[in-house]
Amino acid sequence: MTHDGAFANRALAAALERAPQLAPPERGLATELVYGVLRRRARLDRALDAVATRGLSVPDDVRNVLRVGAYQLLFLDRIPAYAAVDDTVETMKREHGPRLGGLANALLRRVAERGEPPLPDPSRDPRAFLLDACGFPAWMADLCLRELGPARAVALGTASGEIPPLALRANRLRDVTSASLQQALAAERPGATLAPSPIAPDALLARGLDAPATTAAFANGAFAIEDVGAQVVAELCGAAPGERILDACAGLGGKTAHLAALSGNAATIDALDLSPAKLDQAKQQWARLGANGITARAADLTKDFAPGTPPYQRVLLDAPCSGLGVLRRHPEVLLRRTEADITLLAATQRRMLDVVASQVAPGGILVYAVCTFDRAEAESVVESFLAAHPAFVPAPPPPTDVAWSRLGAGAPHLVRLWPDRDDADAFFAARLQRRA
Repeated sequence: MTHDGAFANRALAAALERAPQLAPPERGLATELVYGVLRRRARLDRALDAVATRGLSVPDDVRNVLRVGAYQLLFLDRIPAYAAVDDTVETMKREHGPRLGGLANALLRRVAERGEPPLPDPSRDPRAFLLDACGFPAWMADLCLRELGPARAVALGTASGEIPPLALRANRLRDVTSASLQQALAAERPGATLAPSPIAPDALLARGLDAPATTAAFANGAFAIEDVGAQVVAELCGAAPGERILDACAGLGGKTAHLAALSGNAATIDALDLSPAKLDQAKQQWARLGANGITARAADLTKDFAPGTPPYQRVLLDAPCSGLGVLRRHPEVLLRRTEADITLLAATQRRMLDVVASQVAPGGILVYAVCTFDRAEAESVVESFLAAHPAFVPAPPPPTDVAWSRLGAGAPHLVRLWPDRDDADAFFAARLQRRA
């Protein structure tokens, strides 16, 4: 997260657009430094504080320069230590003056000599491990341990600091399967590592796939970039020809296009979102993927539908949430979320469920999903909804090629994904059905 609160991916993309002179390797290094510092921020601060003889009380913009230098020393093998120190010192002098340049030189030379202080043993002190090694704020560490237990909390924290693969969805609307997509991309990008997901039938996990949007496969609509968790959520909803389907929080339209593919482009799909700008981007993606039958409309789903709106056979609500399950992709969430956010978000989620439930046809399916691990936004929301809406009952997953038995969350209608187990974002989803 930047000082103005922007998400890292958007801030980084804007910065790179302002520097078109950068070669691809330089752009790649800039990306790694931004995300690496965000993922390892707690460990970097710990290493810097350990070599500061009188404590390190400096403004955050000064500390950020030190973090970048320390990250290169501790976590990047390809940059010599002397070069990392020299570059950081020069940057510090240029941005903050010679005195702080001298401070950077002294601190980073000590970091280079001493390395990183030993991390807490997760088996003996899982809370300290979550705080010091994973960078979780205290409230989040306590939440993890309380709800998940030590082993699952440590596994989640460890995986959240790793670099995720790029998840692709083979586009069946272009007659592409994960196997044929793997073959096509291997020919275009021989250095990439491509492997099918063991969970979702159309998912392909890619590493080292540089600039995927510049491939011919992307231009031809052969794939969408869509996390495995999001793919599972769309599969949980399902789609069939002739149905009216609502994607209630469509965002950039990835799951909307997936629903269109599941229906063979033979369903009528309404894609709603609060952001018109996101829907404009979604329309471009749908055109590239050949996803038809979709109508996009900006809407506030905390407000009731207009009287007379026809019901839907399927409704998918991927609700706004804390995003605690996407730390691998958005490590800045550690800095911007607070415990109070969860209570406010859960109230919004319950309201949205109430609103969209009114539009589910008798016998229809309602899927609720969030990309977080906490119960307050997941199981608790579903439990309170079912208690208040006796017309809805739990519904098991549809008979698809998704590995549902692996994803069970204690009840047939609940699904959970974990980054360490599934190489996906930490999603929660529930499948419900309105009584006929």
